[in-house]
Amino acid sequence: RRQLRPSEAGAASSPSHNRDTSENHQKSGHGGTQPTNHTKKPFPVLSFDYKHVKQPFEIFLWVLLASLMKLGFHMMPRLSSIVPESCLLIVVGLLVGGIISLVGEKPPVLDSHVFFLYLLPPIILDAGYFLPIRPFTENIGTILIFAVVGTLWNAFFIGGVLYGVCQIEGTNLHTVTLLPCLLFGSIISAVDPVAVLAVFEEIHINELLHILVFGESLLNDAVTVVLYHLFEEYAGVGTVTVIDVFLGIVSFLVVSLGGVMVGAIYGVLAAFTSRFTAHARVIEPLFVFVYSYMAYLSAEVFHLSGIMALIACGAIMRPYVEANISHKSHTTIKYFLKMSSSVSETLIFIFLGVSTVAGSHRWNWTFVVVTIILCMVARVLGVIGLTHVINKFRIVKLTTKDQFIIAYGGLRGAIAFSLGFLLDSNRFPMRDMFLTAIITVIFFTVFVQGMTIRPLVDLLAVKKKQETKRSINEEIHTQFLDHLLTGIEDICGHYGHHHWKDKLNRFNKKYVKKCLIVGERSKEPQLIAFYHKMEMKQAIELVESGGGVKLPSAMPSTVSMQNIQPKKTPSERALPQISKSREEEIRKILRTNLQKTRQRLQSYNRHTLMADPYEDGWNEILIKKKKMIEFEKRISQMNNYLTVPAPPPDSPTIARARLASDPQAWSIKPAADAGTIPSIKVDLASPQTPDSVSMVDEFGKPASRVPREPEDEEEGLMMRPPLGEKGEKEEQEEGKEQQRLLRCLSDPGPAVAEEEEDEPFLP
Repeated sequence: RRQLRPSEAGAASSPSHNRDTSENHQKSGHGGTQPTNHTKKPFPVLSFDYKHVKQPFEIFLWVLLASLMKLGFHMMPRLSSIVPESCLLIVVGLLVGGIISLVGEKPPVLDSHVFFLYLLPPIILDAGYFLPIRPFTENIGTILIFAVVGTLWNAFFIGGVLYGVCQIEGTNLHTVTLLPCLLFGSIISAVDPVAVLAVFEEIHINELLHILVFGESLLNDAVTVVLYHLFEEYAGVGTVTVIDVFLGIVSFLVVSLGGVMVGAIYGVLAAFTSRFTAHARVIEPLFVFVYSYMAYLSAEVFHLSGIMALIACGAIMRPYVEANISHKSHTTIKYFLKMSSSVSETLIFIFLGVSTVAGSHRWNWTFVVVTIILCMVARVLGVIGLTHVINKFRIVKLTTKDQFIIAYGGLRGAIAFSLGFLLDSNRFPMRDMFLTAIITVIFFTVFVQGMTIRPLVDLLAVKKKQETKRSINEEIHTQFLDHLLTGIEDICGHYGHHHWKDKLNRFNKKYVKKCLIVGERSKEPQLIAFYHKMEMKQAIELVESGGGVKLPSAMPSTVSMQNIQPKKTPSERALPQISKSREEEIRKILRTNLQKTRQRLQSYNRHTLMADPYEDGWNEILIKKKKMIEFEKRISQMNNYLTVPAPPPDSPTIARARLASDPQAWSIKPAADAGTIPSIKVDLASPQTPDSVSMVDEFGKPASRVPREPEDEEEGLMMRPPLGEKGEKEEQEEGKEQQRLLRCLSDPGPAVAEEEEDEPFLP
């Protein structure tokens, strides 16, 4: 036999060895005298390991604290009517930070990476997804001027004046140079969207002022990012050349337009993906959140404007995504975005208070006071100067009250604090002084301006937002005015924003909707889509109101929910039930005939308008041809209903007075024996003044009639001489009898109504 190796021998003998050792343990456990070194530990029933769950536990503890503070704030309506929510949350943060410091622990600081990567995106996505597109696009010029020119003015004015103040003797600020002052000015000059949202939504300011201030706070991010990186680089280099300035301008265009492009790409991808989620409704909201966050991160990778990427992504994908996803998914997206943005906003203001206690500060009275004064002065001067220029191009002018609210609503917030926190203390020794001044400005704008803006709005009687829901009547009239203004622009030859808006709508309807919206909803007019949305809202409100209404399982969407009564008596008439085929037929008719877009025609100008001599003749020929086709169709339809041939009239039928330009053809020929009745032909030199009158035999026999061309037959005004009293009565009775007979023997329609309206020129 083959000898076993030591390892194999050990492995082979291990079962018996284990069995022997277990027997020894059992013997020792049952009173055996053999000593053993092994001691058995009791099973841990309860243990404590906080380090294992420290990070997520603290995160959700902060979220719970923020939510409880928000809940308690809204349970005290008297306090919430005086103090804004953001102020109360900052005070809570100060108290929590003070308690943590008294315990001996170090309070957490609002980290810039946490702020920009986790807390800011939900707020901006909520603002971009539910952005009011119409007010935003109608005021985009004013918003861009305030966001770009106004932010540049504030940055250079604050930075330049601060540098001058720092050079004054006795301020102890001689070490602060020009580039750090400009860097500080670029950080503190931008209006913060988080603070604006927190304050302006509580005072319910009107839609125009809200979109101007909030739109400025969203779009000035590109200017702030570019100026921040430029001055940070220039401060390290020390010298600035003309090429650097030119590259800075190019960088602004790249950052802003690049962020918009990245957001648009992800928005289109999200809309296209939603086409295929009909069989997996559960993951529909996930695509909206993931694509939006990917747009933000992709923009931040290239140092583009992540805020503008989120706004573009949310605004572009919303109309197409909502057309594809289910109503439950829409509700999930809406409430999740509102919840996440509210929690993030609450955490930001609480951490601002905590960071104030935890951070290292360097107080300089001169620098802090001058910064607060310069922020207010630069804001007021910028708004007044820019509004003076803007009002020259606006139809609805910005009044003095509007300018005051825009200037007073320039709030600073956590974005400025996070940008200042990102500064390197080795390259910028004055970083702590900058952070102290930034926190002071934030507290001043949030507490002083935020608490006093509501009484000032009431005192100045500024128009507030109307809390009314949009009706289908308003939507119809709004679209009617849009088409009317677009037509006026086409006629005048002036291509304004209505013209380009119509161009964009045509392109969207013809190409984009077919690619991004699935099913028949891609062809659905905007008015019907709005009607369906209103109908769904009314149905949900009706059910949530608890009126005891039991909605039918297959209620046709064409029946308005307003017609459903909570309690129906048997005497009332029941709603008509429409079959599926009839409903589909009605939908098809509405899609094909409702809101037909106008055809592009030649634009006319009153200075270049010239009469075309052939235009009237050509139009007349086309109208005659159309009338003949309609007449032939009418004759073919009448053949199906005539059962008894109508007898020939005994007297001349009713003849209609007509001008030469009237294109309607004669429908009833005169009787054969009416040739003895003369007629009068009036040749018109103009439609008002006849020049000559000649007697002709209009109803003459064919043998004695002089042949004439069709043009001569249509010219002139045909009149008949008056008849006697007896002949007049006979003619009227025979004419009525003839019309009654034709009405009985033929299909009544529009043509019969037209013939009945024909009356003789002379009685």
